[in-house]
Amino acid sequence: MVSKHKSSLLDYLKKYYFLYILLAPAVILTLIFKYGPMYGAIIAFKDFSPIKGIMGSEWVGLYNFEKFLSSPNFEVIFMNTLKLSFFGLILSFPIPILLALMLNQIRRAGVKKNIQLFLYAPNFISVVVVVGMLFIFLSPTGPINQFFTWLTGEPIMFMSRPEYFRSIYILSDIWTGAGWASIIYVAALANVDPELHNAANLDGANLLQRIRHIDLPTIRPIMAIVFILAAGGIMSIGFEKAYLMQTAMNLPTSEIIPTYVYKIGLQSGDYAYSAAVGLFNSIINIVLLVTVNFTVKKLNEGEGLY
Repeated sequence: MVSKHKSSLLDYLKKYYFLYILLAPAVILTLIFKYGPMYGAIIAFKDFSPIKGIMGSEWVGLYNFEKFLSSPNFEVIFMNTLKLSFFGLILSFPIPILLALMLNQIRRAGVKKNIQLFLYAPNFISVVVVVGMLFIFLSPTGPINQFFTWLTGEPIMFMSRPEYFRSIYILSDIWTGAGWASIIYVAALANVDPELHNAANLDGANLLQRIRHIDLPTIRPIMAIVFILAAGGIMSIGFEKAYLMQTAMNLPTSEIIPTYVYKIGLQSGDYAYSAAVGLFNSIINIVLLVTVNFTVKKLNEGEGLY
C-alpha cells in the first residue's frame, strides 16, 4: 500500500515537475529571507554580545521579556500600539467595501476607470512624501491652519499635540490605502451575474436591497479573510510612518512597539532586549490571528482563513 502511494506520488511529480521548478525560486527565497532570520530570535533569550556571537552569549531565559513587561514604558507603548491598530482597523476596514460597492454601481466604463485611477493613485505615493505633505498642510502656517487662524484667531498645533496623532495617522492611512484595498472587492463584484440584479429589479427590490442580498453575500468570504489577516496583524503597525510623524511633543501617543524596538535596538545597541520586544509583539499577533480566525469561522458558517 505504501509503495503504491509512493509510486503515484512520483508519477504526479514527474507529470507536473515543471510547475515545481517554477515554484522553487519563491520557496527558496522564502526559506532564506523569512525562515532563515528566525534563527536570530534566539538572542531574545540571551545576554547577547556581538563579540561572543549568538551561540557564545550567555543564556538568560525570559529575563529580557520580564524586563520589558516590568518596564514603566510597557503599558504606554503597548496601549499606544493596540489603540492605533484597533481604531485603524475598525475605521479603515469598511471604507474599501463601501468604495467597491459604489464603484460597482457606475455603468460607464470610462468614468469608472477614471475614478478608480483617482482612488488608487495615493497608494503609490512614498510614505516619506505623505508625511512631508502632512507636515506642510498641517503646519502652523499651512493652508488648513490659515483657515483655523481666520476662524478662531490662532492655529492648531496638529503635529505637536499628542491627542491629534492617532486621528492624523489613521485618516492619512485611509486616504492612501482605501482605494487600493478596494480592488479585491471590485474584482469579486465583477463576477456577480447581472441576471440576479435584473431579476431583483423585476421583483421590485431597491438599490439597498440588491446590495444587501446580492452584492454583500458575494464578497462576504473575501471580507472574512481580509478581516482575519488585518486583525492578525493588528500589532504590526508600519514603523516608517509612525517614526517620521514623531515629534518630541507627541511621544505620549506616537511611541509604539516598532519605534521603541528601533530606538532600543539600533540606536541604543541593546539587541537582545529589542529582539525580545519584537518577539513579544509577534506572539501577540499569532494569538490574535488564531483567535479572530476561530471567532469568524463560528460566525461565518465555518468559512475562515484555515
